[in-house]
Amino acid sequence: MIEVAQLTRVFRTYKKVPGFWGGVKGLFHREFVETAAAKDISFSIGEGEFVGFLGPNGAGKTTTLKMLAGLIYPTSGKATVAGFDPTKRENAYRRLFALVLGQKNQLWWDLPAIESFNLLRAIYAIPEAQFKATLDELVDLLGVREKLNVMVRELSLGERMKMELIAALLHRPRVLFLDEPTIGLDVVSQRAVRQFLRDYNRRHRVTILLTSHYMADIKELCERVIVIHKGRKIYDGALGRLENAGGAKKKIITFLPAASANGVFPETWQSRFGETKRAEDGKFTLRVPGENVVAVSQEILSTGPVADITIEDVPLEDVIAELFSTQS
Repeated sequence: MIEVAQLTRVFRTYKKVPGFWGGVKGLFHREFVETAAAKDISFSIGEGEFVGFLGPNGAGKTTTLKMLAGLIYPTSGKATVAGFDPTKRENAYRRLFALVLGQKNQLWWDLPAIESFNLLRAIYAIPEAQFKATLDELVDLLGVREKLNVMVRELSLGERMKMELIAALLHRPRVLFLDEPTIGLDVVSQRAVRQFLRDYNRRHRVTILLTSHYMADIKELCERVIVIHKGRKIYDGALGRLENAGGAKKKIITFLPAASANGVFPETWQSRFGETKRAEDGKFTLRVPGENVVAVSQEILSTGPVADITIEDVPLEDVIAELFSTQS
């Protein structure tokens, strides 16, 4: 469904010298800086896949989505979506996809959402029967039927996001690009949006490419992730394999009293299995391979009285942060 080959986008920006004379100098001689927001990115996504697109701020995620949507022209490389070239911006292609930007609004602020939906029906020339059937399905799935006649500016952030999703899906796109769809939402609204996206993907086999800084979104919705850093792709594969790459590791959090029975002080205590980090609240954190958990736990217990001990998986956020740090 989506084929991307060596996609690159370079932005050229003017480097202004500060001060009045710097501005005057800029009238006659300008220095420019080139920044590659995307560098030789390649990947392929099949029909019906739900893929997470991860990276730190400024990594090039939104730029890539905008190139796939035809809003930005690539400097080099090629992309096709369902056989269409996004740079040509053909009407047939624009009917094929939808782009939802979590920090942008496409609905009219001072009108009820239903008015914007009717306008979109006219723009996309959606048959009346299809429009009604699709709208009924979406408002029921998202539970916002009673809010259709409320002005958009009077809706909560979560309700507005749900309306944005409805607006994007009214013409039944085959491809959906989502850029931070749950940003700023409370826990309940995030869960509702995730459940909706999961159900909609399963019902209609829509291909979805999702960017999010909330790892809960990625873990609950995506089996595959693509990770980019400084414009380059650094990982493309199963989410489970990425988590294991962090390794099959566990985090052991323990609390020791001020001094143990054998005179070892927690401030200087170190595990022979790796570095021990001590927090200000007196807790120690160790990150060890899964096969060493029992040995490390025994080592901790033999050090002296233990007030508390917890063993948990290394968070996905930590795994990805380490992946970024290795690429710096």
